[in-house]
Amino acid sequence: MTALGGLLVVELCGERGQYMGKLMGDMGARVIKIEPIDGSPERNIGPFKDDVPDPNSSLYFWARNTSKESLCVDLESPQGISAVKKLLAKADVFLEDRDPGFLKTIGLDYEVLKQTNKKLVMTSLTAFGQDGPYKDYRSNDLVALAMGGIMHSCGYDDVPNSPPIRPSGGHGDFISAHYGLIGTMSALFSRDFTGVGQYLDVSAHEACSSTTEASIPTYLFLNKEVFRQTGRHQGATPTPKTLCKTIDGKYIIVFQLFNNLNSWMSLVKWMSEKGMSEDLEDEKYKDMARHRTSNTEDSDHAFEVVRNFILNHTADEIYRGAQELKYPWGIVRSPEENLDDPHFLEDRGMFEDIPHTEFGDEVTYKYAGRPYRFKGTPWNAFRPPLIGEHTAYILNQDLEYSEQEIENLLLTGIIPSCLLYTSPSPR
Repeated sequence: MTALGGLLVVELCGERGQYMGKLMGDMGARVIKIEPIDGSPERNIGPFKDDVPDPNSSLYFWARNTSKESLCVDLESPQGISAVKKLLAKADVFLEDRDPGFLKTIGLDYEVLKQTNKKLVMTSLTAFGQDGPYKDYRSNDLVALAMGGIMHSCGYDDVPNSPPIRPSGGHGDFISAHYGLIGTMSALFSRDFTGVGQYLDVSAHEACSSTTEASIPTYLFLNKEVFRQTGRHQGATPTPKTLCKTIDGKYIIVFQLFNNLNSWMSLVKWMSEKGMSEDLEDEKYKDMARHRTSNTEDSDHAFEVVRNFILNHTADEIYRGAQELKYPWGIVRSPEENLDDPHFLEDRGMFEDIPHTEFGDEVTYKYAGRPYRFKGTPWNAFRPPLIGEHTAYILNQDLEYSEQEIENLLLTGIIPSCLLYTSPSPR
């Protein structure tokens, strides 16, 4: 039993929306991805397995398209549109991220689809939504991060004239896909009570704008703009620098020195045992920890003493020692360092080895795992599909096309002319 077992999801998504379908598939829904005859353009984004470009070996595509089936069909043909309509008449969810108005031109808009499937939940994830002056503007992940306000808060305050910088690639798409999925799940919940689906208009711009933390309230209520700060949150007033280098060349995020008296005294005791507390046992620092006094010069001095203490220890020593004292400090890790972390690897099972039988019965590849854990309905991820891998099966078993009808679609180029795969549904 899985969390979304029994749901049929049809996905017509590219870079922006494909993560919605992946998560639903990983949670047990049957997700059928509609692809062009030659496969989705995202299959041509590297890196590739063994560094050999191949649409069936894109690591980018793999990471964002697990737990899906592939139906390749020509959406510029009436026969192709007819096949997809038949599938959507059976579906619970339709996920799409095409330009506003495009689906209406091919007869796949919600007003048409709901006539044959009143329970359908349709989610359209676009750059700026289905209406408004920006609806036809072009955008991508980078533009979403820039226009949503997130990029304005990312950068440096110790580099003169430093411009905004982007977070890691894909964040804008991931943010908007997560919001799209939340909306979709809420609509399904509503359908359980009403028996009727609905249409969701999701905007990547609005999704990203909603994740700028206190920036907008700060401007609205304090009439102040936040500014970028190196390695820490943006702010309307400067905050102490948090990045501290360790003896092994790594960095620790350090803050909340004067959180409370008990934690402060524990920290000073630890430093004193190493002979590195200097004057931090002075009463004035205890008063700062009690929040009775506040002195920027004393605070800066205390931080420099702590910084020197950290510089004489390894990152792991500081991280674990500080956590024992209930300080919320952490190591600045590279993503790949998490692969060897027993917390993720062994205890939490964060990374999953997924079989890729197309390369051999025993071949598996490690994937970044579940963003949440279900105790009663386990995660159920499997490898992403090959191009058109399930086309014949879906047409025959789900849509009841005869072998002759499928052959006719092959001959007329409506489905791939070299249909080599006839895999059954992995579900």
